Amino acid sequence: MNRPNHRSSATLALIVAASVAAGCVGYVDHPPGQTYYVPPARGPLVEVGFDAPPEDYVYYPAYQVYYGNRGHQFVYREGRRWVSRPTPPRVSAGVVLSAPSVRLDFHDSPANHHAGIVRQYPRRWAPPGGLRGPAPAPSRNDPGRGGRSGEHRN
Repeated sequence: MNRPNHRSSATLALIVAASVAAGCVGYVDHPPGQTYYVPPARGPLVEVGFDAPPEDYVYYPAYQVYYGNRGHQFVYREGRRWVSRPTPPRVSAGVVLSAPSVRLDFHDSPANHHAGIVRQYPRRWAPPGGLRGPAPAPSRNDPGRGGRSGEHRN
């Protein structure tokens, strides 16, 4: 008579148990702060992060370009759509970054605020006193002059 092989049975049981355990995972959480890259339908890669801090934007009226200080991306209209790229359109980053600018305090897409921003800061806008770099935006109490807030509130 043939005796059952206990070693083969134990090995088989271990393999079945491991297979069942591997197939029972129903939910896997991502670690905090993990970043994922999701390619858009067209254009460059877009970074989508979990637990990412909101973006801080600076607007350059002469070029109608926004710069995100955290993501280091220029955001602007290209035809009918908004794009986010590491370089500005038609001119070097150094030229844009040295132009008069305004710090903005919204943290969502510039597209949501652009119509009002363009009216408030036309292409030939310059900060009071001809200062360069991020200038304070007019305060709510005195829309015609630079305020102490240092930011555009929308």
